[in-house]
Amino acid sequence: MIKPVIGIFVILVVSGAIALAGSQGSTAAGEMPLFLICASVGFVLHWIIFIPSYIYQTEHYFDLTGSISYVSTIAVALIFHPNMDTRSLVVCTLIAIWAIRLGSFLFMRVKKDGKDRRFDEIKTKFFRYMFTWTLGGAWVFITMAAGLAAITAVNQVALDVFFYVGVALWILGFGIEVIADRQKSLYRRNPDNKDKFITEGLWSVSRHPNYFGEIVLWVGITVIALPTLIGWQYVTLISPIFVALLLIKISGVKLLEESGLKRWGDDPSYIKYVASTPSLVPFLGKTTNTK
Repeated sequence: MIKPVIGIFVILVVSGAIALAGSQGSTAAGEMPLFLICASVGFVLHWIIFIPSYIYQTEHYFDLTGSISYVSTIAVALIFHPNMDTRSLVVCTLIAIWAIRLGSFLFMRVKKDGKDRRFDEIKTKFFRYMFTWTLGGAWVFITMAAGLAAITAVNQVALDVFFYVGVALWILGFGIEVIADRQKSLYRRNPDNKDKFITEGLWSVSRHPNYFGEIVLWVGITVIALPTLIGWQYVTLISPIFVALLLIKISGVKLLEESGLKRWGDDPSYIKYVASTPSLVPFLGKTTNTK
């Protein structure tokens, strides 16, 4: 119980510090910085949905809650910002497109599979499960912090090279993520591939191309936002770093690699795949030690 409670406290302190830093150049909604108000949306929604999720011992709405949180945060910003410029509106649109696509994809997948194995043990323990949902709120806020700083900014900058490079990176990352998810879904639909691992398409050059695409698209959002940042708002540049750490070290690559070794660790073809295919960046990066 102690570790999850400490974890929740740390998450809130770190998120609070980023929220205060990002609020420096934010437009106001009444007496409050709009950035600070938007930062709280994901946490509130995750805590609300956590209650019935724990009672009914279900993880089916975790990813969907994340997507709704992104869209709701953008909606709050659109409602309360008096005069968004083109850069801000484009960032809103890109984040909404990504959130709706990924949220619906993950929700349909967990409904089809019946469960998400990552939550089997976690959801039975109140504070550990609450920590996971609190982390979900932090995931929403910190992931979009740089983009949110641009969306809520008083400082408006004409479209420049950062805007166009950022949009190009977002398109590239989004395309990689969508294609990788599509390829894996089609692979799983084939009964002949039951209990097998995919090595086709983008999965032949990266063991986790969908996560690589997601990191790239959030780098794109950050690049778009960069010219609008002032003072302490530069703290929000942590966004793509947070995404990378979360996907590589906590919730994504790490868990899937451990699961893969348990399922296929004695399979020579899997050992060869792991040894010859980069974990994340196509054609680059260290491969996992197979010994």
